[in-house]
Formats: sequence, structure tokens, C-alpha cells
Amino acid sequence: MSLAIESGTFAYRRRKPVLRDVSFVLETGRILAILGPNGVGKTTLLRCMVGLLPWTSGSSTLDGADISAMRPTELWRRVAYVPQARNAASVSLTGLDMVTIGRSAHLPMLSQPGAREARMAEQVMAEIGISHLRSVPCGQMSGGQFQMVLIARALVAEPEVLVLDEPETGLDFKNQLIVLDLLDALAHRRGISVVMNTHYPSHALRIADRALLLSTRSAPRFGPTDEVITPGHMRDVFGVEVHLARVEIDGRTHRSVLPVQVAGS
Repeated sequence: MSLAIESGTFAYRRRKPVLRDVSFVLETGRILAILGPNGVGKTTLLRCMVGLLPWTSGSSTLDGADISAMRPTELWRRVAYVPQARNAASVSLTGLDMVTIGRSAHLPMLSQPGAREARMAEQVMAEIGISHLRSVPCGQMSGGQFQMVLIARALVAEPEVLVLDEPETGLDFKNQLIVLDLLDALAHRRGISVVMNTHYPSHALRIADRALLLSTRSAPRFGPTDEVITPGHMRDVFGVEVHLARVEIDGRTHRSVLPVQVAGS
């Protein structure tokens, strides 16, 4: 499986481009982390990538097939999209109901999920440790709990590509690690390709094979994560001086990005 964007450019009507000449290729079982300042177009990129917004020019392809030309049922059987968790106060579905909906793309038109789909949803919820949310209405969940339910809804579709918009947002330290370890296992053990937006360079260094750095002042940078997340690139894009640290714990190397000061101060 190969997910690619070629010369992707997007502009809202009569405005200058939000994204310009974005290109990358992501192979099976790899993780791509997308980073950049607020307002640089990270969420817009994900929406264009999966066909929810049309590219102004350029294309997204899956194994060489243009995503914009794929039937929705075909696309959503292969690609799952997890948006940022919003306020779920108006959502009356239980956690299990919400996760079960993720099987819809695999069902015939007008069919409703049944007992088989519910069992699959329960299995996924158990795998990621949220069985306790099975009967909880989504409207009563915290933002972090609802985020985990949305991830489970995506996973129950058994996608080849999992696209997530800031999956760690709203989660405490423990649940951030649970999500990161889950994404790591999905990619590197199960062979699912993962694309995630993140505000945490250290998270990208922890699990991502590739990184894409977006900037309003320079061309997108794409490549191996440790070649993209460098002190110089962080200074150029975020205006912050950083220190990259490596810590050995129990034979494993942990890499971290420490912001030191605003550049030039």
C-alpha cells in the first residue's frame, strides 16, 4: 500500500493558498507525523488528503489511484479518519454504538450494523482499554474519553490507512502514552499506515518514521523524522530555540525536544 500526495495545493476561494506544493509518499506500516504552527493548514491537509476537501491543484493517491475518483464506500473501507474530538454533549449514542458505526462502510447500502458488528466493536474497545465506556453516552464523556472512542470507531473498520487529527489532544500523560503505543503497534506490528497531526515534536520522535514540517515562510520539509525535527528547522518554523535530548532507560533510547527560549530573545 502506498499513500501519496503530489504537488498538493489548496486555497479557499479568492484567497492565497493555505497549502502549497505538498508532496510525500508513505509506505505500508509507516507512521507520518505532521507538524507546524497554529494556522499553517495541518487539519486542512488531512481533509484534502482523504478527499473531504478538493485540492486546488495536485492529487492524493492510494496505490496510484486518485482518491478523488474513488467511490466513497471503496475509500472508507481502506481509509479511516479520526477528527479532533469536539464537544460531544449533543451525542446521545453510547460508546459501543459510536464504535459500531465504524463498520458501516463494510455493510450493504441501507443495512444497519448488527450483532456481529457489535461484537467486533466490543473487541476493539477491549483491546485499547475502553470497555468501561461501552454503555456511557458520548455526551457524558470527557474530551479525552470521546477521543478514544473515535479512535476505536476508526479501528473497527480495519483500515489500511489511519489518519488522525491531533489524537493526543485532551488526553492526560497516561492516555497520551496509551495512544502513542497503540499507533506504534498498529503500524509496526499490524502494517497499518498512520498519518497524524501533532503539536508534540517529542511524540513524533517517539513513534514516527517520517515527518512533514509545514511553515508559512518556507517550503514543506519531508523526510526521516530525525532529519526533519532538528534545532535549525524548529527555530526556522516555530521561532523557538530547542535542545534535542537522548535518554537511555532500560536499554531503550528516548528522544525529547526541550524548548529553551524564543529565538532571538
